[in-house]
Amino acid sequence: MPLYEHVFLARQDVSAQQVEGLTEQMQKIITDNGGKIGKTEYWGLRPLSFRIRKNRKAHYTLIDLDAPPAAIAEMERQMGINEDILRFMTIRVEEHTDQPSAILTRRDRDDRRGGRGDRPERGERGDRGDRGDRGDRGERRPRRDENESED
Repeated sequence: MPLYEHVFLARQDVSAQQVEGLTEQMQKIITDNGGKIGKTEYWGLRPLSFRIRKNRKAHYTLIDLDAPPAAIAEMERQMGINEDILRFMTIRVEEHTDQPSAILTRRDRDDRRGGRGDRPERGERGDRGDRGDRGDRGERRPRRDENESED
């Protein structure tokens, strides 16, 4: 059977327990239609790049699937009907990894650094935080019209 990665976004006003219920509901559809579930990752409530149906944030969930295309089609049909699901995307992949996804590893790294992302702290850069020596800039040369006198 083909391997898939499926991500769906749930409305911001549903609870994490309701998102877990939605995930279990979709997993049941897959298993009832002859598929298998790999890892499931809840990425949490994250901001959206743009509004989707008046929502600025959404609950993100990733599911690794090993299922026939008919099972995927049925799951996507059910997601299209459900009002709590804003968007979903299913991608066929060659293989699944056992490691956590890039989203989870980035969040763990951000948590260790205090949520500042890849930006180094001020003291970590090795400089004073200023732009450094700019060298001798020389004297200011007067503009041409300042030197010329009109007779």
